[in-house]
Amino acid sequence: MLSQSFLRKGDAMTELPNETFAVIQKLDGYSGLQEGPEIADASEYLEDGLLPMPQPAAGQVLIRLRMASVNPSDLHFIKGEYGQPRIKGMAAGFEGCGDVVACGAGAEGLEGKRVAFVCGAAGAWSEYLIADAKMCVPLHPAVSDVDGAAQIVNPMTAMAMVDIAAQAGDALVISAATSQLGKLMIGLAKDKGLNTIALVRRAETIEPLKALGATEVLDVTAPDFADQFAKASRTLKPRVFLDAVTDAISEKVFTLMPNNARWITYGKLSPELFPMTQMGQLIFQGKQIEGFWLTRWMGQTPPEDVARLAGEVQKRFASGAWKTDVSVELPLREVVSGLAAATHRKDGKVMIVP
Repeated sequence: MLSQSFLRKGDAMTELPNETFAVIQKLDGYSGLQEGPEIADASEYLEDGLLPMPQPAAGQVLIRLRMASVNPSDLHFIKGEYGQPRIKGMAAGFEGCGDVVACGAGAEGLEGKRVAFVCGAAGAWSEYLIADAKMCVPLHPAVSDVDGAAQIVNPMTAMAMVDIAAQAGDALVISAATSQLGKLMIGLAKDKGLNTIALVRRAETIEPLKALGATEVLDVTAPDFADQFAKASRTLKPRVFLDAVTDAISEKVFTLMPNNARWITYGKLSPELFPMTQMGQLIFQGKQIEGFWLTRWMGQTPPEDVARLAGEVQKRFASGAWKTDVSVELPLREVVSGLAAATHRKDGKVMIVP
């Protein structure tokens, strides 16, 4: 049943369709596999369909989609490899931006605003969707839809994790450094006066990342990578490793870091299963391995701190300090047929438009 505040806007509701087009999950739960975020055929997991127009409960808003982003977490999720189970029959997708067209009780302050949002099982890959008001950020007019659609998952993760690294020392290691998130963290670390060791897999990406402000950029496929990293680690003494890959190379990097180093994994881009070769370092060198999940961080962090960081994110996008590199804009009705090919490109993010 709709909240009272929603009912008062009944005239506006009559202008909305009874159904919304969405890209819908075909499968339930977890797959039990760890294949990584690569999609060969999206139709194995997703299908086009119509869902009943959702109705916001208390503390929720109804959003008309402008643009949604595609992150590795989305791909893990639709394959059943994420930390949350799939729900068959619900729309896919976590993040985007759009216009609030109706509100549940307590969320009236967002009505009519353009917002960045993160949603859960309700799914962002839909013409209309539900999001919790506390997971929405009103967008400044100077922030484009492209940047707004990628405003939370990567930028807020960058803000939170670089802040963690800054509290531990003046140097950090970043894997998957050519990713959108990696580039954001390099620029932010530079502005904070932190040294970065950026890890890449293609030699041609080294100079562009140095131009962004990375102190050292190392190719993990180089024959002498371990020696190069050991030398950089002795010089810069990084205390935090922000890792999106989590494979045997990551484990080797961690063993070459100084005492009291922290390995913070926030993704599993590699499907590789690997042994831990020097567990004694956890005991005798005070090292730690931990995970970072933005949804939990946003729920546990005081709202005023989240708002402060969200404001900093928007300032960086509005000023041009940060920007979102886009490789493909994929129409919502072409996601099932085009997602696999679009995500195989590595020169920017895939964006979904209604």
